[in-house]
Amino acid sequence: MTNRSEHATVTGRTLGQRQPRQRDAILEVIRDSEGPLTVQEILDRGQSRVAGLGVATVYRTLRLLREGDQVRVVILPTGESRFEAAELGHHHHFHCRSCDSVYDLDWCSIEMGSERPYPGGFVVEDHEITLYGTCPACA
Repeated sequence: MTNRSEHATVTGRTLGQRQPRQRDAILEVIRDSEGPLTVQEILDRGQSRVAGLGVATVYRTLRLLREGDQVRVVILPTGESRFEAAELGHHHHFHCRSCDSVYDLDWCSIEMGSERPYPGGFVVEDHEITLYGTCPACA
């Protein structure tokens, strides 16, 4: 038996629709953030928009949003997973060691290209940079 809630289409992919208000609130929280968020941060911010939002719903919704190419995972060098809107272009992150917030940096100082030779015969396909320090609010 197929659950009707599993047949809603968003961006051409199937997403659960049991709680569209909750899903929309979670996506809004992620899109409104200044950087990638932890599950707990998404939960805390989402609960202010939708009463009764639970951690299981956040995890389930994040999985569905990832499958629908609306959210992507950012894995910090510490191994911590955070989530950000998938429509963001190439960018890097700043991790504040004081408050533990992570911010998007809208620039890249590294010029890459497949035509550029790299020492040792490496073929570079992509890169991620996370800078560490103190954010303006903590400075």
